[in-house]
Amino acid sequence: MHRWLVDFLACPACPGEAPIQVSDGEWQGDILEAGELSCSACGGKWPITDGIPRFVAPDDNYAKSFGYQWKRWRRIQIDRLAGHRLTEDRILRDTGWSRDWFAGKVVFDGGAGAGRFSDVMAGLGARVVALDLSSAVDACRETTQVHGDAVQCIQASLYAIPLKSRVFDAVHCAGVIQHTPDPEKTMRAMPRLLKPGAPLSYNFYEVTMSRRFQFLRAAFRLVTPHMSPSALLALCRALVVPLFPFSRFVSRIRFVRFGLRFLPICAVHYPELTRDQQFEWTLLDTFDWYNPRYDTPQRHGAVAGLLEREGLEVIEARPGVVNGRRPAGR
Repeated sequence: MHRWLVDFLACPACPGEAPIQVSDGEWQGDILEAGELSCSACGGKWPITDGIPRFVAPDDNYAKSFGYQWKRWRRIQIDRLAGHRLTEDRILRDTGWSRDWFAGKVVFDGGAGAGRFSDVMAGLGARVVALDLSSAVDACRETTQVHGDAVQCIQASLYAIPLKSRVFDAVHCAGVIQHTPDPEKTMRAMPRLLKPGAPLSYNFYEVTMSRRFQFLRAAFRLVTPHMSPSALLALCRALVVPLFPFSRFVSRIRFVRFGLRFLPICAVHYPELTRDQQFEWTLLDTFDWYNPRYDTPQRHGAVAGLLEREGLEVIEARPGVVNGRRPAGR
């Protein structure tokens, strides 16, 4: 754990955001690899292991399989490790934040997974608190250690964020909302973190007409969320291996490639990727289709309305993306 994080921490159980202290552990300079955090107000205690504060009990983690997923595919979506700029291009496009904007900012990355967005933001000069419910935070820490103290990983729930209000220059949350038990509660949990005038960006699965006709995907999902990760991986591989060559061929045919969304695999054919990378990303995204216990797409108009009710100004609302801002002075 980086020493600077202590100033941001607040008890997730106490009203009034009681401060959290380091009650056990030996600092090595500004790093604490193992120790304990505690709240003097309620007596709560939380371990620090492998440099990560852990606020999640093992039986409270509904996203365990995401830990398997992001440890299995830790590298493929990381621009710096996989030799592409797909993640950087996506975050700049979705948020509307410029490359120069990140320098010196402190950003909250909700549901960070293996750290694809945290890694980009740190590389652009931001300091990032990357939170995830699952053991994917271990992959995230491994991914982002190259940035020194610029990224701090926390294992915690978005429903009990152990951080103070009004301390972040931005909030970013991508690909997470639809996979939580209560998407509205999830979206209401993060705006409080923003400083006055600070922006927020939510990226999520949009409700679409084509999704209603993805009958094969829907049929598989009756079973797949209940499978073990290893069994699910075997199933996904059995689907992807025969269908990938066909989907790669069809992806090059204008208009016809629209039909790929009705296959039982999530075909990924970014031209920036090699064939092997396209195969691996397709396998990952197919696993990501079938893995989550919860899968609830949202309507961007409804998301925008929710953020307005939370007191934010909505800057942009389009399918799959809503960007807002806390008003200055509030």
